[in-house]
Amino acid sequence: MTDDALVVRFDSMGDMLMTGPAVRAVAHGPRTVTMLCGPRGEEAARLLPGVERVIVWDCPWIANPAPAATTTSVVELLASLKDPPAEAVILTSFHQSPLPTALLLRMAGVKHITAISEDYPGSLLDIRLRPGTDVEDLLPEPERGLAVVRAAGFELAADDDGSLAVLLPEPWVPPSQLAALWQSEATPPYIVVHPGADAPARTWPAGHYAECVRLLVAEGLEVLVTGGPGDIALCAGIAGNGAHNLAGRTDVAGLGQLISGAALMITGNTGPAHLAAAVHTPVVCLFAPVTAAANWAPYGIPLELLGYQDAPCAMTRARECPVPGHPCLSSITPERVVEAVHRLASRTGAALGSRGIPRSGAGR
Repeated sequence: MTDDALVVRFDSMGDMLMTGPAVRAVAHGPRTVTMLCGPRGEEAARLLPGVERVIVWDCPWIANPAPAATTTSVVELLASLKDPPAEAVILTSFHQSPLPTALLLRMAGVKHITAISEDYPGSLLDIRLRPGTDVEDLLPEPERGLAVVRAAGFELAADDDGSLAVLLPEPWVPPSQLAALWQSEATPPYIVVHPGADAPARTWPAGHYAECVRLLVAEGLEVLVTGGPGDIALCAGIAGNGAHNLAGRTDVAGLGQLISGAALMITGNTGPAHLAAAVHTPVVCLFAPVTAAANWAPYGIPLELLGYQDAPCAMTRARECPVPGHPCLSSITPERVVEAVHRLASRTGAALGSRGIPRSGAGR
């Protein structure tokens, strides 16, 4: 057994990025932090300050789609924890139970475990926080994570403001088709548009994105459209002839570098919105109310939040919109988003003009 600490967060990129302040609190002091995460959160976990080691395990009660729960997979996890840390903190979303994870950690020999649990934990938790009592239900997710680790006795450093952060590799080389953007200071800086999302219910219509990009390009602004390998065709249609389609060209670190150089970003409530928060880039966020904006909006940055938060789908966690026509997002016009871009640029001190938005960092 070691004196190091284990932080557990099974989920995707955005969830992992929002654990960042909690991880830094655990790492503050004479200990190292191992992160136990799922495959979809691995790249983000490796970018978090304070994380020394990453263990990846596809968790059957968290992942969607869920892998089979087998003896083999459990044995593999226990083997990866053969020299277990003395302390573990399990971070979960409001609808998830930490208890199956806590059981396996006990089997691995972890002596002290802290988590939020609605259900009676028996001997599985040493420190149990009750939702709605010990932890407010509508805390922003980074603050919820901090509440858990503070209950375990961990605090941020005095000079740590608790914002999201990532460690990006340096130096970064832009994709070849964009080399001219970095070679000429006279070239207008850019806006990142990220149209994809894990769930259709969180997605603004592709046609709306395409028209929004067309309007921005018509103003003389440089637009980069980003996405994963499965989004190449989607992003090509949205980029049209005037924007750059970078879908499938970057990993999470590369996407973070692109976003860090942007004047602002347009996206939905999806992982890259939290990556923007981690690199301190303002966001126009088309936020579907299937989850609460109070918990899951991009944290700690200038923000324009669009979307009808009292729509019938509110808090359903639906992956497919249950309301015909997807009105909470489809009723937001491209013109409204362009107006939000101008408002956000004005609020952050960036002047929109014929040459576009000044380089990222101006007025921040």
